[in-house]
Amino acid sequence: MESLYYCHHSSPVTKVVLGASAKGLFALEFDRGQFARKKLSAEWVESPEMLLPYTRELDEYFAGKRRQFTFQLDLRGTFFQLQCWLALLEIPYGETRSYADIARAVGKPNAFRAVGLANNRNPIAIVVPCHRVLASDGTLCGYGGGLPLKRKLLQLEGALSENLAA
Repeated sequence: MESLYYCHHSSPVTKVVLGASAKGLFALEFDRGQFARKKLSAEWVESPEMLLPYTRELDEYFAGKRRQFTFQLDLRGTFFQLQCWLALLEIPYGETRSYADIARAVGKPNAFRAVGLANNRNPIAIVVPCHRVLASDGTLCGYGGGLPLKRKLLQLEGALSENLAA
C-alpha cells in the first residue's frame, strides 16, 4: 500500500492542506474540512516535517520571494487533464491566459469548456496556477478558492489589469 503524507498549513491568504507521495506534491487544496485522502486508498500519515520543503516554498511565494516552485509534482489525472495542468505550469508568474489560450496550447482549440473542467479538477492549487486563467474577455471567473482569493493571488503576482484590481 502506498504511503501518503499530509499536513494543514496556514498561509497569509487562506488555510490549505498539502499532500505528498514519494514522487512529489500531489495535492494542495483549500482547507474546508474535507481532504482528498477520502478519495485515495493509501496509508495516510500526518507529517508536517515531510511536507516542510513544500510549505517552505509556499511561504516564500506568499512573501513575494519566490516566483517559481522547484519541488517535484505527482500529478494524477486523465491524459487531457494532465495536458491542461502542464499547460498551466507554462504560464509565467505575473501573467494570465484565457481558457481559449490553454485549449489552443493543448491542441484542442474548441475545448475551452473542457479546459475549464480540467482547471476545476486541478489537485494542486496555486502551484499549478489555474488562478492565472481568465475568461476570454479578461474578467475573473471560476476559482475553487473563490474569486476574492483568485484576485489576491493575481494581485500578489502583479497580474491584474486596472479593471480587475477593483
